[in-house]
Amino acid sequence: MTKRVYLVDDDDAIRHSASFMLRHAGYMVKTFRDGPHFLDNIVADETGCILLDIRMPGMDGLAVQAELKARGIHMPVIILTGHGDVTVAVAAMKAGAIEFLEKPYEKKALLAAIDTAFERLSTQSGDARMKAEAAASIATLTAREKDVLHYLVDGMTNKAIAEALSISPRTVEIHRANLMEKLGAESLSAALRLAFLADLNR
Repeated sequence: MTKRVYLVDDDDAIRHSASFMLRHAGYMVKTFRDGPHFLDNIVADETGCILLDIRMPGMDGLAVQAELKARGIHMPVIILTGHGDVTVAVAAMKAGAIEFLEKPYEKKALLAAIDTAFERLSTQSGDARMKAEAAASIATLTAREKDVLHYLVDGMTNKAIAEALSISPRTVEIHRANLMEKLGAESLSAALRLAFLADLNR
């Protein structure tokens, strides 16, 4: 099966470097300079993975996601964010993105995220099983670890969580490290993905 990657980013340098790297890794890559250009060229019955910059002039990544959903296009989306855009990235994951990567991202992290996306495409029929596994993982957390995860789902920083729970930022860091270890999550986005799969919302 041809593995297509659609890269939507207004930065010429990122489009060129990422597309070169991905083609070298064996993917077929189509690049787009902005959301409208991408939406004008995407076909509903094509399959693939979308790398979507969250901050673009005119139409941002969240608006592109909303339009894809409105058209019934359900390709897995990986969000590309600048440093400090965690709140926006969380909003994108709530809207269905499977992963977010902060720029500048490492090649290994990008390829791992794309592998996850294509695994998702091939196992969509296993959604119920994945939800059950995610819920079982969340159930292993202590009450305070669940509190911290809830606030992470809300897009809050460690400092803001500490204030909300009347504990120290260092204690939040410890709970956060513990919950990620229990969930087997190597990144915040992996932990959030499990939380959304388990419908962990306030």
